[in-house]
Order: sequence, then C-alpha cells, then structure tokens
Amino acid sequence: MPKNILARAHSRTPAKQRQIAAVAGVAVFGTAALALSATIGHEDTVTTGAPAATAQVASGTVLKNVKGTVTGRLAAAHVKLDTLAARKKAADDAADKAAAQKQAAAAKAARQHSAVQAATRSTERLRIQPVAAKTYSNSLDGWIRQALSIMKARGIPGSYNGLHRNIMRESSGNPLAINNWDINAVNGIPSKGLLQVIPPTFTAYHVAGTSWNIYDPVANITAAANYAAHRYGSIDNVNSAY
Repeated sequence: MPKNILARAHSRTPAKQRQIAAVAGVAVFGTAALALSATIGHEDTVTTGAPAATAQVASGTVLKNVKGTVTGRLAAAHVKLDTLAARKKAADDAADKAAAQKQAAAAKAARQHSAVQAATRSTERLRIQPVAAKTYSNSLDGWIRQALSIMKARGIPGSYNGLHRNIMRESSGNPLAINNWDINAVNGIPSKGLLQVIPPTFTAYHVAGTSWNIYDPVANITAAANYAAHRYGSIDNVNSAY
C-alpha cells in the first residue's frame, strides 16, 4: 500500500513538473513573443516614424524657402512697380510743365502780336487821317500868333507883346499901310505893311514858307522880325523907327 502511494506520488510529480515546465515554456514563449512584438513595434515606429519626421522637416524647410522666395519676388515686384509709377509721374509732370510753358509762351506771343497789330493800326490811322492844320483868325491877333508859330519853328526870337507894340506904332494895325513921305519914299522904296518894311529888306529877310507878297500880314511880320533879330537881337528890343 505505501509503495503504490509513493509510486503514484512519483508518477504524479513528473507530470506536474511537465505541466509547470510547459506553462513556463508557454510563458517564456509568450514573453519572447511579447518582446519580439514590442521590438518589432518599436522598430516599426522608429523605422516608419523617423523618415516621416525627416520628410516633415524637409518639407517645412522647402515651404519656408519657397515662401521666402515668393515674398522676396513680390517685394521686388512692388519696388519695380513703384519705380515705374514714379517715373511715369515724373514724365507726366514734365509733360504738364512743358505744356504749361508752351501755353504761356503762346499766350505771350499772342499778346505781343496783338500789341504790334494795335500799334500798326494806330500808325495807319495816323497816316490815313492827316492832322488838321491849325487855323488862325484873319485879324491882327491871328496874324501875330501865326507869325510867332513860324518864328518859333525857324528859331527867330520875339514875343507877342514886342510884335504888337511895334505894329501899332508903325501902321496902327493896317496891313496895307504905306509911307510915301520919308527918305525911303524919296528914294523910291517906300516902307510897306504892318511893320513898314522896305522891299529890299523884305526880300533879304523873307522867311521860307510864307508869301512873297510884302503886304501879306504874316509874311511882313516874319520878315521884319527876322531883320530885327539880326540887327537888334530881337524885335522886342525895337522901340522906335528901325
């Protein structure tokens, strides 16, 4: 009886040990499998993840470089556009200034042309419309004034008062007066006219532009004043027969 128990105990022990060993082997195998799985999983992660990270970095760098290049090109394009715009504005300003200067020059030329035309028209009107000759009354006052105008033009001295005073003494203002009793009359050359001028004196001192008629009032006055200027300095200096 005891031998059988021992035998069974002996027989059971190896079986139990085999079971334990089998379980241990399974455990070891499982552990190894888990380790291998973990290893494979880790390797997959490393193997698969590392290139992805590298690709991502590379992709980020490329995008960054592309973005920088595009930004730089856009900035350069803006600068170029600004430069072109500035040049166009400068050209437009220059064109406007030139146009303004041309317009101002044209306006100035037009004004000058108008002024020249106006002056020309004025000159033509002066030529076409003769200046009316000054008229004098047919009287002693008119004769004296006309004579003074001629004397002034010829540079012959004398005044209204000097002429009037001598005329009144010599002829009383009668242009047809004649002296038939003095020495000149005796000699055949009587004194005639307003200032009682003898014919030889009238001829010698006749003033150009006046009548050759000794009885003409203006001709008689100017000839007598011309003679008095040569002999006495002026008709104003004559106060008696001369």
